[in-house]
Amino acid sequence: MSDYVRYIDKTREYYLAEGYKTPYKWAHFEDIPFARLEKPLAQCRLGLVTTSDIAALNESGERERHDAATLIGNVYSIPFDTPAERLFSRNEHYDRYTTNLDDVNSYCPVTRMRELAADGRIGGVAPRFHGVYTSYSQRVTMERDAPEVLKRCREDGVDAVLLTPV
Repeated sequence: MSDYVRYIDKTREYYLAEGYKTPYKWAHFEDIPFARLEKPLAQCRLGLVTTSDIAALNESGERERHDAATLIGNVYSIPFDTPAERLFSRNEHYDRYTTNLDDVNSYCPVTRMRELAADGRIGGVAPRFHGVYTSYSQRVTMERDAPEVLKRCREDGVDAVLLTPV
């Protein structure tokens, strides 16, 4: 039997340790909230949405702050052409004993997506990617953050979105 990370158990334990009174409840949908693509992936502009709390270093190697104008609720945006070497995860909300955040492309695959576009596997990438700070509240996520992400994706003209959690 291989070892694996029990993320559901770890998430429940984490929120209980943070002082939340009720155990974390995972989102559940009777109907799948996805849609079929209307055109081939090779003709689609792909967006990226991540919960990995990504930030960028400026040209001098100092941490850049998110532009306050782009931070609405828990949602922020970063230009897609930011070099992967300048991206990093600001927080350590992950299992530090089982994994690490050394490879940005493992949780924010900007380089891989650019390669897919260059190879013609996807039609292109959006001008920016979007991050969502994780929230204990599914209500806040559904009522505020998800509509903001959808608005930004529509502004970017995306046809499909790759979702990556940490």
